[in-house]
Amino acid sequence: MSFLLFMDESGHDLKESPYEVLAGICIEDRDLWNFICQVQDAETQFFGQRVTPGELELKGKELLKRKTFRLAAQMAPLEHTERTRLAHACLQKGTAAKGTAEGSGATRAELTALGQAKIAFVEHILELCGQYRVRVFASVVDRDAPRPHGDFLRKDYAYLFERYFYFLDEQPATQLGLVVFDELERALCHILVDQMGRYFRETAKGRMRAARVIPEPFFVHSHLTTAIQVADIVAYLIAWGVRVGGMTRPARTELSRLAERVSQLRYRTMRDGEHVTWGIAVIDDLRPRDERNEGQ
Repeated sequence: MSFLLFMDESGHDLKESPYEVLAGICIEDRDLWNFICQVQDAETQFFGQRVTPGELELKGKELLKRKTFRLAAQMAPLEHTERTRLAHACLQKGTAAKGTAEGSGATRAELTALGQAKIAFVEHILELCGQYRVRVFASVVDRDAPRPHGDFLRKDYAYLFERYFYFLDEQPATQLGLVVFDELERALCHILVDQMGRYFRETAKGRMRAARVIPEPFFVHSHLTTAIQVADIVAYLIAWGVRVGGMTRPARTELSRLAERVSQLRYRTMRDGEHVTWGIAVIDDLRPRDERNEGQ
């Protein structure tokens, strides 16, 4: 048996997001298919249809943007069956209007229902994560943090792999960890593979951690991979809602309930019998020591 770490990013364009987040959800292989089926079934349960056919994805910035909460608050909470019916009608009208100059014609009730359905859907997905013992790992970097210049595995990746190794080290020795990334541009994929290879082969810590973490990652298309889409939602919630450690930038208060659920999924361990290490690491400077000391 093995564990799979599905990873995605949020805020790496350094535009609006207060933090740059590299996040992963870890699930045991024997649980993965049942988890995927329940996430996909939830799409129909909350929206009256699958919302990820073709090129559509379950992305945090689409499900949880501020407009979603504004529309959801237009009316009192709708009963589940009625909410699903209206949300489905809203999606159908949006699909029919795509590519035309006209609006969708969705009613106020339909737009409200879709907003409420999106929030309830994400809450349900996080509940499923808890039921399937999903653990959250992440590296959080302030948008203004100094960046490194060298061609090596960045500190946010190294810190996340460190915590993933700690988790695996607590499992039976026969269980290994696989890493699954949302596919980047091909050139960036090659760079990451090369950097991970050098980290796990040429550094002392990397060689030790390669005993439990398979050093070569798999790359998948996010719109075809349900668990990557869940990782995207988690990464978004960490960037905009979760506040732990040295995360001082304001959070969106409307995300607080969902953010608390993500915080509860964090991996936690006690190293050396006294030091608590959490699955979410907050990093204020991505530069290695030698770069930080330049000019001093």
